[in-house]
Amino acid sequence: MDNAELSDPDSTADVVVVGAGPVGLVCALLLARCGHRITVLERWVAPYPQPRAVHFDDEVARLLADAGIGDRLRDLSEPANLYEWRNGDGETLLRFDWSGFGPAGWPRASMFHQPHLEQALAEEASRTDGLKVLRGCEVVELTDAGDQVTVVTRNVSGDRRVFTASWVVGCDGANSVVRASMKTSTVDLGFFYDWLIVDAIPNEPRIWDPLNLQICDPDRPTTVVSGGPGRRRWEFMRMPGETIDELNNEEAAWKLLAPWGFTPDNCSVERHAIYTFQARWAETWRRGRMLIAGDSAQLMPPFAGQGMCSGIRDAANLAWKLDLVLREIAPTRLLDTYSSERRAHVQHAIAMSVELGKVICVTDPDEAAKRDAFMTGQGADPAKILPPLPPLTLTDGVIYRNPQGSPAPGAGTLTPQPQVTVAGRAGLLDDVVGPGFVLLCADDPQSYLADEENEFLDVLVTNRVVVDSPRQLLPLGMECEAALIRPDHYLFGSATRMADLPAIVNDLRKQLDSVTTRSVGSARQ
Repeated sequence: MDNAELSDPDSTADVVVVGAGPVGLVCALLLARCGHRITVLERWVAPYPQPRAVHFDDEVARLLADAGIGDRLRDLSEPANLYEWRNGDGETLLRFDWSGFGPAGWPRASMFHQPHLEQALAEEASRTDGLKVLRGCEVVELTDAGDQVTVVTRNVSGDRRVFTASWVVGCDGANSVVRASMKTSTVDLGFFYDWLIVDAIPNEPRIWDPLNLQICDPDRPTTVVSGGPGRRRWEFMRMPGETIDELNNEEAAWKLLAPWGFTPDNCSVERHAIYTFQARWAETWRRGRMLIAGDSAQLMPPFAGQGMCSGIRDAANLAWKLDLVLREIAPTRLLDTYSSERRAHVQHAIAMSVELGKVICVTDPDEAAKRDAFMTGQGADPAKILPPLPPLTLTDGVIYRNPQGSPAPGAGTLTPQPQVTVAGRAGLLDDVVGPGFVLLCADDPQSYLADEENEFLDVLVTNRVVVDSPRQLLPLGMECEAALIRPDHYLFGSATRMADLPAIVNDLRKQLDSVTTRSVGSARQ
């Protein structure tokens, strides 16, 4: 190795993120906004210009806003108010009403064009201190030395460059080089279906009612959804006996679009590609100083629209924990809770996606008829037809526990984001309060906490907010006078009385293994 390269300050970072897709950029932005030096290494010279993911939910919109692009989201996306499943005869089998705003303060479901989202994230990255995005840098070697990771890259000319970092996060997709270096095994549910994805731009606007449609036709299961403002996506399942070559060509794409009234005269196709829908996850998400997130850690069918969403949740969960480790507020073993928390949540999302796929991907006419009779007999009500959605509650990791060791009531619940007014400033909770931990109290918490407990909250960078009724800002049914919320918006724990607040703060101190003598000056400014 070239010593000059190793001593190059531009080649040293607190965290190297491999991959400049949405997950990698969100992870990098969240960490850089905490004051850390972040380098993103992307193998491709230019951003990928074609669409991929098309959906995010209200929780992920909130996390994208945390990353700094909240003011761009409404221009980048369109709300998906209604999603229907119909059979081949046009009968409604399921109807999802996603109108209005979700608990996180954003539309329940939004459709977008991924290149536009990546552009917004990249522009925000270019304005963020301490964050560099280097393109045309393919990672070819990683070495974990115990106290740092050495990353070797190669550019298009074959030149090699060496980077060093305290931590490496692999957000480099299904063929992740970081995951390969970690040598982790995977769990595969054996769910494989090939679908032709066709992304198109109609020449003239058309009103789509519903905006998103799933056609459960045994002759050809088909998905028709928004691809973001002004765009449409079709997904056509490869049928038994049909080869990939027969389906994956432009002639086949136009033939399948023709029944929808689209031809080369009134529409342009951005791309057509065969995707193999899979359901799998890595068993280990951290090994030493290397971690993985997004498609590097999990793959799922698109039927629940949770692929990219899960990856961005990974980034949010990992970023606040890496921040505490880098600031030496918590030991490195805190990062083991990233694997346990996210893997459990992802398994629920994958299972849900697979169950939806089992309903959609029926090609036997008799089975389809039985399915249709059952679903129409239930009034097209998802609550009566489908298995329950993945829970929004963490059952493991950094959550407040009762003396018996089980999660305390409400701990690990995803908290909502209402409109609030604090100190005369009105807006969504995150905009008014700011990033970091949030302590909601019915009274000034200072007098209920010892000096070392207040100092601990200062070191964490905790926003203390006094409100008339904290329970109004928490999930329905919770009675409390104080609540401590994590930076990723999950509830650490709540107290029914202000006098019980010290127990919650000290439990978090114990879990983070922090010391009471840390200087408040080490806190992020």
